[in-house]
Amino acid sequence: VQLQASGGGLAQAGGSLRLSCAASEPTPILGWFRQAPGKEREFVASITWSGSSTYYSDSVKGRFTISRDNAKNSVYLQMMNLDVEDTAVYYCAGSGRLIATGSRRVRDYDYWGQGTLVTVSS
Repeated sequence: VQLQASGGGLAQAGGSLRLSCAASEPTPILGWFRQAPGKEREFVASITWSGSSTYYSDSVKGRFTISRDNAKNSVYLQMMNLDVEDTAVYYCAGSGRLIATGSRRVRDYDYWGQGTLVTVSS
């Protein structure tokens, strides 16, 4: 499975951005991770195939919304009320394994996109 992320860019604090990720084939679990300079890659959000279950890190809960369109094999991340601490490279991730459901661990995801940079200025 190949993942292609897009939609990153520059935003002001308090602003919004929407990330998109297209998968080359249907992928049961899709999610987003991010990695800031000098830090480890961290979980942001994930969503199950039906879209009925979504998971968020505490740092983005209430500000970010993950959604998917299975007809387009795509997942989206709507980011609102951005903070400078949200600055990072955002990676789309996918998995076909049940263990990835709700997982925040990098190792539970088998497929990764190339990353898209989000920069939030104060």
